[in-house]
Amino acid sequence: MNKLSIILNSIFAFLIIVGDILYMTIGGLLIKSITSALFLLLGLINLVLALKSQKYNLKFGILLVIGLFFAMLGDIILEINFIIGALLFATGHIFFFISYCTIIKFKATDLIAGAIIFTPFTLFILLAPIFDFGGILMQGVCIFYTVIISCMLGKSITNYIKEKSKLNLILLIGSVLFTFSDFMLLLNVFANLPRIVGILCLVSYYPAEIFLALSPAFARSENK
Repeated sequence: MNKLSIILNSIFAFLIIVGDILYMTIGGLLIKSITSALFLLLGLINLVLALKSQKYNLKFGILLVIGLFFAMLGDIILEINFIIGALLFATGHIFFFISYCTIIKFKATDLIAGAIIFTPFTLFILLAPIFDFGGILMQGVCIFYTVIISCMLGKSITNYIKEKSKLNLILLIGSVLFTFSDFMLLLNVFANLPRIVGILCLVSYYPAEIFLALSPAFARSENK
């Protein structure tokens, strides 16, 4: 990363964290929307600045930013309609997963990793007595979402195992934080737990988006 990239990333990361803190303390859809728009803008800036480098993985950058766009929409719509917001987030994770596949091509082991993550989460959703989904539809949406995000996280893990690059490390951290945040969201919305669960959701969510938005700056075109 050059000096300009470091400065812009530092500024936007700071603004996103400030927005995160404001949303946790004040709340409001406007603050959440602006903060979400900031991580999308950060991803776009990193994509544009990185295009100047040689052998840039353009497919990765574009797909990743599209994923950020759907994450932004999901983040906003979630406050209005949980199911539509969750489906928008799931769409974003699909684009993240495909973007990860432009770094290292998809293999069956990626699905195995996803299944290992998916199985305990799904059993927890189905069997834990703490949840009140209010019906089979909402529970089904949560399980479907779990499948998608598990595949995304699984791919980030197998990518890093196969190639321990800065890009794969950044994506792994972002994916782990995103998954943890969504698990906290699940507990916050559908289980009667203390407020700390909601705080942990937000404390991990926006840093996850920062890491993902940072990743286009490190993309190269050497597929494996």
